[in-house]
Amino acid sequence: MPEVTARGVRFHVQTLGPDDGPTVVFVHGLVMDNLSSFYYTLAAPLAARGVRTILFDLRGHGLSARPTSGYTPADNAQDLLEILTVLGVRSPVYLLGNSYGGVVAMRTALLAPDRVAGVVVVEAACGGIVGDLWLEDMVNTLTVAALGLEFDRTQEQLFSLGQRKIARLAANASALLNGTSLIDDLGSGPWFDDLSLVDCPVLGVFGAESSLIGAAAELAEEVPDCRLHVVNGLGHTVLREATGELLDTVFDWLRV
Repeated sequence: MPEVTARGVRFHVQTLGPDDGPTVVFVHGLVMDNLSSFYYTLAAPLAARGVRTILFDLRGHGLSARPTSGYTPADNAQDLLEILTVLGVRSPVYLLGNSYGGVVAMRTALLAPDRVAGVVVVEAACGGIVGDLWLEDMVNTLTVAALGLEFDRTQEQLFSLGQRKIARLAANASALLNGTSLIDDLGSGPWFDDLSLVDCPVLGVFGAESSLIGAAAELAEEVPDCRLHVVNGLGHTVLREATGELLDTVFDWLRV
């Protein structure tokens, strides 16, 4: 398993494609997600086009280590930047974040503009009224899930039913939600900065039926160089259910 130690944490990292092409770094969503959601959907096709792709599991997720603290978007952004440093990536990279990963990608662009060539945000609210409501809803949802996993012993019930793979996922989710500061970190303060300060190109991809569709308009209004693409008939499942359309949109935006 490829491993990188950054900021004192062991991260699971995968790279595909040539070392000398443009670089796209993928950032996945929260709790039940990991780098595998990108591996065959976007990363492998981009690598086949000559793009260097870097995938990593956020701290506490997938096969990365699970420290007890450090789960704010700013922490995740600093993790990403240090992983790139350890990998020896010096040229500016493109970031592609799905759901919460989009927040991390945008925070990284604001934190280190000299290291980010552009950002693709897929189904993420990175500021504004929609972003505030999404943050509140996410923290509330995770809190309820944490209580359910701890007191209903969901993973034990799944094991008893022979659902071992799902039981392991539930056990990992419980350890993350109940054994770390993730929920407190997410609710500890605003996620968002002034998006008008983003000085790289941004592509926003949203489902037309998504509860975050209002974030598309906010993104276009705030970010100086922003292009939007709306997928008809879908909600928050663009990556999974409109993979081909998303890939074509990213190809066109990157011009590869």
